[in-house]
Order: sequence, then structure tokens, then C-alpha cells
Amino acid sequence: MKEIKGKCVAINDSELLRREAENRAYLMSLSIDNLLFNYKLEAGRYSGRTIPDDAHGGWETPVCQMRGHFLGHWLSAAAIHYHKTGDMQLKAKADSIVDELAKCQRDNGGQWVAAIPEKYLYWIAKGKPIWAPQYNIHKIFMGLVDMYRYAQNEKALEIADNFADWFFEWSGKYTREEFDDILDVETGGMLEVWADLFHITGKEKYKTLMERYYRGRLFEPLLEGKDPLTNMHANTTIPEALGCARAYEVTGEEKWLDIVKAYWKCAVTDRGYLVTGGQTSGEIWMPKMKFKKRLGDKNQEFCTVYNMIRLAEFLFRQTGHPQYMQYIEYNLYNGIMAQSYYREYSLTGNRHNYPQKGLLTYFLPMKAGLCKDWSKETDSFFCCHGTMVQENAALNRGIYYQDNNEIYICQYFSSELRAQIDKVEIQLQQKQDYMSGSYLDSSNTAGYQEINEITAIHENIPDYRKYDFIVQTSSPKSFSINLRIPEWIKSEASIYVNGKLHGKTSDKNTFYRIQRQWGAGDMISIILPIGIDFITLPDDERIGAFRYGPDVLAGICEQERILFVDNDDIASEIIMENERQWGEWRYFFKTVNQDPAIEFRRIRDIGYEPYQIYFNIRKI
Repeated sequence: MKEIKGKCVAINDSELLRREAENRAYLMSLSIDNLLFNYKLEAGRYSGRTIPDDAHGGWETPVCQMRGHFLGHWLSAAAIHYHKTGDMQLKAKADSIVDELAKCQRDNGGQWVAAIPEKYLYWIAKGKPIWAPQYNIHKIFMGLVDMYRYAQNEKALEIADNFADWFFEWSGKYTREEFDDILDVETGGMLEVWADLFHITGKEKYKTLMERYYRGRLFEPLLEGKDPLTNMHANTTIPEALGCARAYEVTGEEKWLDIVKAYWKCAVTDRGYLVTGGQTSGEIWMPKMKFKKRLGDKNQEFCTVYNMIRLAEFLFRQTGHPQYMQYIEYNLYNGIMAQSYYREYSLTGNRHNYPQKGLLTYFLPMKAGLCKDWSKETDSFFCCHGTMVQENAALNRGIYYQDNNEIYICQYFSSELRAQIDKVEIQLQQKQDYMSGSYLDSSNTAGYQEINEITAIHENIPDYRKYDFIVQTSSPKSFSINLRIPEWIKSEASIYVNGKLHGKTSDKNTFYRIQRQWGAGDMISIILPIGIDFITLPDDERIGAFRYGPDVLAGICEQERILFVDNDDIASEIIMENERQWGEWRYFFKTVNQDPAIEFRRIRDIGYEPYQIYFNIRKI
């Protein structure tokens, strides 16, 4: 099964478009000089006597051992955005950065191009403490590879290939045992980039590097069914699993796939996950099915969300099982959207002085009464800054897939698909019908409105989501369209074709298949019943959180609150309020029995307020 991406998928969803636009603006706002500063400094190409006043701070300061890591992410994000949109302004900026990196590599002797010195790698071998230089270096490799792969920059590939020669020579100086010691210091995605370069160039040196970067001390226990992950730093190991995934794709060797499956079983299947989809606390994996004592200030690191989404996406392509897409949906709404590019979901009359926007929050705290801690645009640059710009450049990915004559609709966002089946052009337009009587064009001005019967039919917000799909083909063609049925549906999902009921299903985490001959203008509608669920902790059923469809709800609480309920239907304690504004439905919630009542919002709509996700339940 292959993912359909790039220019073949266009986003129309207003929220995703906003995030994409703000991400692009952020990429463009960062100057070339500041992005390259540490690389030019290392190569002797900076002649100043002081650090520029506007130089990047945080992890990008010249005194930080992680300096330079962000540029690789920047290049990847720019390349992905160009691949999707054809944005020549962004590509020109990225190309000029690659040109300067080539000069840095020349002045470093023809191989080395990182923003840190070679000796950092030798220090690892000697056991001297140093902060993850291979994790850092992987980022520039990744950016160069993506500039070649998505932006057709041949020079980027040449730089990466020359840089790899240094690693081939260096890594060959050690015995297996010695290099295993080196691999115990975070390597990031080095295995993945060797696999990428092997796929692109076919050069045998990359096959050798892949074998050298086989981390047996982690992989072998996983294959034996042991748990080496509990209390281990999570984002050290996820990229290694992603490296195995890529190695399988380019070599076909089953050993790599076996490791990925064993990793997922240990990390997700046997461990479980929080209501948001996250699984970490203090950057480490929580114990299997034991989360109660780990609800703290550093849950759900953004980088782990990003990388676990990538791992789930790989496994979906291998298996076709929609459970991986459900995992992605939870993490997308309650991780990616909740932790980056916040914009206030405003309530007129709010009495606060909070900013209306936020860039990025490293963690998503689960301890009651805490707040999201938003980073600055040029003074932070911790690891998640990089994955933030990459993920928000790729929001059109993971929606549609194709397997021969089968089209799979995996996520529900207004969007357009272009594909080809047996040389027949296929177009699919997905649009959410908000059933509000307005697609934001019924009301032309405040004083002139078209009459729309829908406004009277749906007096209150409907208890289902409805998505319409219009199919266009260059000629009549038989193929299948498969629609994912989420696990959060409250009752049977209904599917209509050209206005007639095609079928119903209550099976969750499945695909509903429609096989027929499609022609121009055929229409599918899917009805997904939605409501509030109470999701308990696996290790304490008295503690749980509320979810509205895929969206986790958070109570605005300055300190921990206990919920007192009067029946066994805990979810009924939360009701909607203030549901309508002009031509649109809104998502505000509150409690029924609490005194005073607690206001709830979707976690992605929480900005700077203190909040609570997990509640202890007491029966009245």
C-alpha cells in the first residue's frame, strides 16, 4: 500500500490551512545568516568578533553542544512544503542554504559539514560525556536527503554522500563491541538516513553502515519479547525503530520488519496509551498499563508524538490495519494540534490577559492545574522545534492511500485527491458537511442572508459527523473506495451512495468497502455518530478523562477538582453549551453536577489557562 502525497493531495480544511500558512511564514521569517551561523562558524567562514545580537538562542547558541540541529529540520520542512505546493520562494531560500553548506564542507576538508567538531564523535568512543552528537548530525543528513528527494537539489545529495564517507571511515575503526558502546549514546535517525542513501545511490558503503548501526543491545531483547523500554528515554529509541522500518523498505530483509513489530508491541500494544495518544512522562516510556503515578508536568513530548505517528504510518502501509490510523488520529488532534501553532478559540467577554497565539509546547502536562509552556520563536530551538516545522509542512499526508484498485480514506479533513488507476484519472473531493445551514457562504453580509432550510432542520448541533465525497473519473471505472470507521463512533455508522443507503456498520476500527463502477459526479456520504466518552486509566478505573469523538476535553481548573457524579454514566456529566455562533457550531462544554461548574474545551483549544485532563470520580 502506498501513501498518496505531495501535489496529489490538496488541503481545504480551514484549520489545517491556517497551520500550514503559519508554519510557512515561520520558516520564511528565520534568516539564512542565523540558520547557517553555527555551520559557518565551524567551517571558519564567520569573521565577526561577537555573536550577532539577533542570533538564535536556546539549543542554537554557539556554546550548546546541540547547535546546528534545527537547520536540518528546516531544510526538510522547506523541501516537503515545496513538494506539496511548488513554492519557489521557499525553495530558493533552501537552495541558497545548500550552496553555503557546500562551501562549508569544502572549507572543512571535503567531507565534514556539521555545525559541531569531529572530535565530539571521538569523545564518545573514549567515554567522555557529550550531548548526543549523532542525534544532532542526523538532522543535517536528513535535511540534505529531503532536499534531494523532494526539491530535486542534486548538490544536497552530493554533500550528504561526501559526508557519509567520513562516517564510513570513522565507524570502521572500532570492533563490534566498541561500536555498540558508541551506539548506546543517542544516534537519532542515523540508521534511517543510511537506508535512505542506500535506496537513492545503491552504494555498498551504505549497506555496510546499516549493519554497523544495527543496535543489537536494544533490538535483540525486543525480538526475545523482553521489555527494554520501560523508564528508557523514548525518543532515543523511536528513531532507531524508524531506521529499521526504512531498512526493511529498501532491503526487504524480514529481520528489520520483525524489530519494528516487536517495538510496537512493547511500546504500544502491551503498554497502552493516554487518552490523548501519548505514552511518555519526563521523556521516558511509562510502565506498561501503569500511568496513575506518571501524570505530571512533562507528559507527551512533542517529538515522541511526531515520531510515533511516523512509525504507525509505516505499520499501516505494511498491514492495512486501521488501528494504526486511529492511533494517528488521536495523536494528531491531541498532540500535534494541541502543542503547536495555537490560536485562541475565543469567547467574547473572556476576562484574561493571555496571548492569543502560541508557537510550540515541549510537553503536554497531565497534572491538574498546570499550563502549557509556550516557546519563543528564536530563543528556544529545543528538539521539538524541528519536528514542529516538519509535521506542519506535511499536513496533507496520511489522509489517502492506494493499493492497486483500492483507495483508502484514512482521515476526515476537507481535501482533494488526484490519483490514477489503470491510466484512468481519479479525482475525489472530500468536504465536511457541518449541517449548520452555512458553508460560510450563506451569509454574505451581516444584513443579507440566503434562506437555508438546514438552519431549521438542525436546531442543535447534530450528534454525528457527516462527510461528503464527490468522485470524478476521466472515464467510467470499477474500483473500491474504503472508508475508515473510527473506534469513537457511538452507534452504527451509515454510508450512502448517490443519496441511497449503501449500508450500516457498528464495527469499529475497520474499513467499510464500496466496490462499484464509478463515473463523473458520483457521491458518497458517511455518517459517524459522535458523543462524549469517559476513558479510564488502565490501572485505576476511578480516574479518567473525557473525549468528544477524537478530541480530548480539558477542564479549565486552577487546582485539582474531584468530579461528583450521580449515576454510572460518567460521560453524561459533561454537556455542551454556547454551541452556536452565526453560521457555525462551536465546541464549549461544562459539567452538570459540580459547584461551581467546570468549563471544558478541546485540549487543542486550550492555550495559557491552567487545565485538568484526568479526574478522580466520586459517586454522590
